[in-house]
This record gives sequence, structure tokens and C-alpha cells, in this order.
Amino acid sequence: MSWDWQVFLNDDGSGRTYLEWMIDAWGWTLAVAGSSWVVAVVMGALMGTLRTLQDSPWLVRLATAWVELFRNIPLLVQVFLWYFVVPKMFPLFQQVPGFVLVVFALGFFTSARIAEQVRAGIQALPRGQRYAALAMGFTTAQAYRYVILPMAFRIILPPLTSESMNLLKNSAVAFAVSIAELTMFAMQAQEETSRGVEVYLAVTALYMLSAFAVNRVFAYIEKRVQIPGFIVAGGTGGGH
Repeated sequence: MSWDWQVFLNDDGSGRTYLEWMIDAWGWTLAVAGSSWVVAVVMGALMGTLRTLQDSPWLVRLATAWVELFRNIPLLVQVFLWYFVVPKMFPLFQQVPGFVLVVFALGFFTSARIAEQVRAGIQALPRGQRYAALAMGFTTAQAYRYVILPMAFRIILPPLTSESMNLLKNSAVAFAVSIAELTMFAMQAQEETSRGVEVYLAVTALYMLSAFAVNRVFAYIEKRVQIPGFIVAGGTGGGH
């Protein structure tokens, strides 16, 4: 088998090289993943917290319904629902760009998984921390903000790292609704150049590089926020 890496320097017919096209597609992949991550962490933290409010059964039921709804439907189906069904049912969404709809689909899907991690992290904490915070005069919201959630997130950093890496890889489903990300680039470029091996190897390398970067960033954060002798969160930063 002969290799022809010069294919990336060829013009794709629009005045740019395939290499430039691939870099643009990489940017779209990172944009989808990054935006979805923000949605996933915010909603996941909120829903995970609500599930631990034992004095508010309706909020617990609401958060439980959120988790069960978004984690029991395949991600690709959710992308199609947001892209094709939601704009027809709710006219408000007809003017929303497809990029944003995909971010909602991917972010909400991942938020259900993060919510369970947040719930588990909170419930893993000694009850004395909650009581001590309340005894200090904190309200329930202040106790969660200043005491419980910071400690719970230290506990869940390793699974949150894996979830963030999965989110990056799951962003490939955006190609199904014509978002110009890496997977779509690979499919179109290999059809146009007939150099599928080179194209898919390059795209694979970019996915691996991106996921590894996420891993290292979380490992750094984990090391920086570690509290020796109290919370075990991977220790060496390699337990992702």
C-alpha cells in the first residue's frame, strides 16, 4: 500500500486545501464539544443537586424525571429529535441554528450522566459536613455552594474526566445533521480524494489528541484541588 500524504495539500475545489478544511472541521468539533460540555456540567450539577434535596420531594422527582428522560434515549435519536421534531412542535426553535440544537442534544444527554455522578459525590460525603455548615448559620443553598458541592466535585473528578472525553468523542454524531465537524470532513474528503486511509488516520489522530488534552487538563485540575488525607480523587492524576 502506498501513502500519499500530499493529498492534504491539494485544493478541495473551493480555493482551500484539504488540510485547511480539516483544521476548520476540527474547530467545529471542539466548538460543539466545548459548548455542550458547559450545558452538560451546568444542568448536571443542578439536577444532581436537586436529587439530594430530601426535604423537597417534587424537586427530587423533577430531577429524576430529567435524568431518566435523557439517559434512556439513544444520543443519535435525541439529535434527530432536536433537529427535526422540536422546531416543528415549538415555532420558537425554528430560527435557532442547527449548531445550537446539536449542543442542546449533546449537552442534555451528557447532563443526565453527570447528574448521577454529582448525586453520588454528594451522598458520599459525611453527613457531618452538611450539619456543620448549617450549624455555622449557612442556608441550605450556601451550604451546597460553599461546602458540599466543592467537596463533591473533588470526588467525581475522575469520572467527570471520562465523561468529558466521551462528550468530545460523541460530538461526532453532529455529522448526522450536517454540522461540518471532523467526521463529516472525513466522509466527504475520502469520497473526493479516494485516500480514505490517510484521511481517517489524520482524523483519528486529531480526536486522540483532543481527548488526551482533555485528560491532561483534568489531571492538572485534580492535582491542584486535591486535599491530602481527605478526598481521594485519583491521587496521581492518572486514574481517568
